[in-house]
Amino acid sequence: MKSEVIMIDNHGNGFSEAVEQTRHFCESCDGMSDKEILRLQLISEEMLSLVRSITGEMRASFWIEGNGTEIEFHMTTQTVMDKEKRGLLIMSATSRRNEAAKGFLGKLRDVFEQAMASEPNRAGEAVPYELRGDVAYTLYETEEWDGYERSILRRLADNVKISIRGRTVEMTVCKRLAE
Repeated sequence: MKSEVIMIDNHGNGFSEAVEQTRHFCESCDGMSDKEILRLQLISEEMLSLVRSITGEMRASFWIEGNGTEIEFHMTTQTVMDKEKRGLLIMSATSRRNEAAKGFLGKLRDVFEQAMASEPNRAGEAVPYELRGDVAYTLYETEEWDGYERSILRRLADNVKISIRGRTVEMTVCKRLAE
């Protein structure tokens, strides 16, 4: 069984529809408890928040596939990839590797894409990131991502797969339910 594809953007459009779609999908599966439905809704919320936190701008498609015992959440988006985004996305995967890097040509493409990824743009900072340690008696708040979504998602899901090919990021979250 497959749900409808929901389009989501970084302005919040489609986010609540995706969570509601998760609820409808789970209710159509027989024998799912309210607690399991809430957990699956939380997985979809954290999945979408994770990708939005890392990539910034987002225009993604979201859908769910599965039966009553195994559910897969799918999300595909396009982003301008830099080394930092790529690293954060790969570290979000359970296997800590790019699922698109299969076979010799896939691994070769992945190596080239890693080498071609640009450095993060830090042009808006008053003091360059590299020089912050040299400035005495100055406190700078870091705007780094805390990884909250990633930790919640890893705790709730059985498997998180990240596939990066060029600008396209595909995320699949798998959850097996007790029978």
